[in-house]
Amino acid sequence: MHNNQTCSAPAPSLLLPTALSLLAFAANSLFCRLALRDGAIDADAFTAIRLGSGALFLLVLLSIGPRRRKPRGSWAASLALLAYAWLFSVAYLQLGAGMGALILFGAVQVSMFAWGLLRGEALNRRALAGMLLAFTGLVALLLPGAGAPALGSALLMVLSGVAWGAYSLLGKGSADALADTAGNFLRCLPWAVLLGALLMISDTHPPLHADGVLYALGSGVLASGAGYSLWYGVVRHMSAQQAATLQLSVPVLAALGGVLLLGEPLSWRLSLSSLVVLGGVALALLPKGKKA
Repeated sequence: MHNNQTCSAPAPSLLLPTALSLLAFAANSLFCRLALRDGAIDADAFTAIRLGSGALFLLVLLSIGPRRRKPRGSWAASLALLAYAWLFSVAYLQLGAGMGALILFGAVQVSMFAWGLLRGEALNRRALAGMLLAFTGLVALLLPGAGAPALGSALLMVLSGVAWGAYSLLGKGSADALADTAGNFLRCLPWAVLLGALLMISDTHPPLHADGVLYALGSGVLASGAGYSLWYGVVRHMSAQQAATLQLSVPVLAALGGVLLLGEPLSWRLSLSSLVVLGGVALALLPKGKKA
């Protein structure tokens, strides 16, 4: 079946949950960098606590209220979520908040646009030009030279972005965002528990510090559990192209947060790349009949 949705601004009723979702995505980058940069926790422990706390928080939400619901979701979505979360944490060991988010959501955009085209979504020329412009900004960021990110970490973040793109696409069929997100996190819980147990008996991982655990809990409960439930609630009303393009605003939010909260430098490479990416987003989302 062909999907005739095109890139346009979200409906007014979706603006607030969409904005909160995008802020949650940016917060995940900040929480992860805060936790990992000073060795307060390692990437594996961060992932285990993030997924475990997110699962428990969502189960509590399902059990309260006038209508109790059972977790739903799918194994495919949970595997995509697990791959995204682990690769995300490992990649952030060597990437700044803004840099990592730009690579992540650049990969998200390309993978979701490609899937949308394969599924027959209508793509006007302006949307295609916006996608190509944003992708150019990502490529410019990754070119060798001063300020270029570590290649290995950058490639891991690209894979994480592809996994998140798959998770978002699987959410387009969600009829109950909270129940589906809870089910996806719950299926990740055994892996999180196993990973946590292996870390506890291992002598190679660094000791956990309270601030690292708190950042992981913030990422799991607020930025992931709550944020992803909101995202699953709005992404089903968007085309793959629109969902992908909207998420490219996240790197700029993460970069600003990194500068203000983490003291990270705002390099010329990151600044120019962010401007190019945002220009592509604006071009792709411009309503029909408007001139850039």
